[in-house]
Amino acid sequence: MRVTVIEDDDRVARGLVTVLAQAGFEVHRVATAAEAVRADPSDVVLVDLGLPDGDGLELIRRLRDRPETAVIAVTARSEEDDRVRGLRAGADDYIVKPFGVPELLARIEAVLRRTRAARAQRNPDAPLVIGPLRIAAGTREVTVGGTSVTLTRKEFELLLLLARRAPNVVSRDAILDQIWGATWESSSRTLDTHIAALRHKLGAEVAIRTIHGVGYRLLADQPELIGPG
Repeated sequence: MRVTVIEDDDRVARGLVTVLAQAGFEVHRVATAAEAVRADPSDVVLVDLGLPDGDGLELIRRLRDRPETAVIAVTARSEEDDRVRGLRAGADDYIVKPFGVPELLARIEAVLRRTRAARAQRNPDAPLVIGPLRIAAGTREVTVGGTSVTLTRKEFELLLLLARRAPNVVSRDAILDQIWGATWESSSRTLDTHIAALRHKLGAEVAIRTIHGVGYRLLADQPELIGPG
């Protein structure tokens, strides 16, 4: 998942980039509205409303032309009127500085759920290829080294999530939230069971490594999208 941080304060930007990278996101930072307009599309954009070269609200309105991109306004403006203007401009969420890392990550996961369908439509038929692993999301087919692998529905969704974020770490909470819609203890044990089943079915060519206290990462080459066939 790619996140773009639009923030002109270097200190704040460094902090955001660090925590997002540690959470497993691919992070790109720009400092101005002009750079933001030229930047490659992202899954999530964090927009500081107090940019030096333009109105953050107007930038949000322009970013709304990308329905697959979730937009979160990040600002020190805490008045209700400011929040209302940000949301009416098209922000999917609004977070006020200072804020905690858990809150930020939770809000990112929430807006990603809301834009999941639009992201899936960007190139729905293109298989995801990571080393010997090939995943066709449209037909839900998985092969390793050309050999078909039969997965349950949850196993497939779990593998697809790890593959789309590879080689970054995906936290346990993010997996439980996106795949099971819950984070209670019984769901956590279910995740462990599914990881074990995936490792068995995928074999030695595809490794899912446990990052203790954090989550899991799929160890393979950087994924690339290829055309059907």
